[in-house]
Amino acid sequence: MPRRQGYALHIALVAGTAALAAGVAFTGSLLFSGSGTRSQQIAAPDPRSVARAPAAPAHSTGLWLGTWAAAPTTGVIDTYNGSDLTRRTIRNVVHTSIGGDAARITLSNLFGTHPLVVNHATVNSRPVTFRGAAAVTVAAGGQIVSDPVLVPVAADADLVVTLRTPTAEGPVTIHPGTHQTSYVEDGRGTWRTTDWRYLTAVDVHNESAAGTIAVIGDSLTAGTGSTLDANSRWPDVLADRLRGRYGVVNAGIAGNRILRDGRGVRASARFDRDVLDVAGVRTVVIALGINDVQQFPQETDPQRIADALRSMTRRAHARGLRVVGATLMPYGGFRTWTPARNAVREQVNELIRAGGIFDSVIDFDKAARDPYHPARLRPAYDCGDHLHLNDTGYRRLGSLVGLSALQHDRPVSDQL
Repeated sequence: MPRRQGYALHIALVAGTAALAAGVAFTGSLLFSGSGTRSQQIAAPDPRSVARAPAAPAHSTGLWLGTWAAAPTTGVIDTYNGSDLTRRTIRNVVHTSIGGDAARITLSNLFGTHPLVVNHATVNSRPVTFRGAAAVTVAAGGQIVSDPVLVPVAADADLVVTLRTPTAEGPVTIHPGTHQTSYVEDGRGTWRTTDWRYLTAVDVHNESAAGTIAVIGDSLTAGTGSTLDANSRWPDVLADRLRGRYGVVNAGIAGNRILRDGRGVRASARFDRDVLDVAGVRTVVIALGINDVQQFPQETDPQRIADALRSMTRRAHARGLRVVGATLMPYGGFRTWTPARNAVREQVNELIRAGGIFDSVIDFDKAARDPYHPARLRPAYDCGDHLHLNDTGYRRLGSLVGLSALQHDRPVSDQL
């Protein structure tokens, strides 16, 4: 499918500005099924700003499904380009996997220490409301899901979610290093950024897709080494191959580990929030473990990594979900590589391939390793640092996922 890279800039600088000038609250009567499982928490003095699940009309046949997501990673005192947090317009550019006839957004103040006020929000220039109100206050540590907004959302397309924050105090909840250009506007101009601010999910009302696939991983899932604005992360490639049958959301965090906090909350602790609570999730893909092996302090017991992966699978099984897992790719030549750490990686892969951890296995290691130097990446896939892939490598990973392995056909009971 064609990538709509120029479309994002056009909307961000033209349509988004026009929409903010209008500043009209959307209070129409659109109501759809609230079948997504994403939690909706808020604490604010104005009762109009409390989140709610939209009701389902008698003739609604579609489902709320995740088309895009980003795991909140950290909180920063955001003085972007020397400006403060107030009187700002944020245009988060995201890339959809599936389309729909309506959308809803999730805003997070997870790492904030003060209430977050958003007094205007739009999706592709259509005003968004929160229980009928144009403005919302999200408590420190909380999040909120918007009302449905009647807006056509195209599959495999850039979408602009615009937020205006008239007053704000840090830290700002962000997902950094997005490999996507977004924009921040203040009184002095518009600035490019590669952080997503406050926005953590976009769901769509879709009448044909079977569900959503949630991918949790580290920088190799988040797309480190890929081309800016090319949407060439391997979950993007997978979404293209699925052709609208499933949504695909990417919960990758660069530097993320399973067993320890580091860059972002450890995966075992954020699993419910970033994966199991995704709207319409049917299948989970887990691609984690290399940072436990190579980051300081290193995990030297492969069984601990395998047990943690198995525990995540069981938690997904308790929700009736299918789980697909990936082997750990080589990183010989990277600054933290040692023979001992590589041995741990290989032992983790042996445990994964032996079965009993995931319902199905994707052998990223076998596909990505250099056949002449198995501890290293294939040169054609290496972005240059010997750990992360280039666009060609990510296309290869995205092509490996067997589509039949993603089909949701397991019972609710745990089979492991």
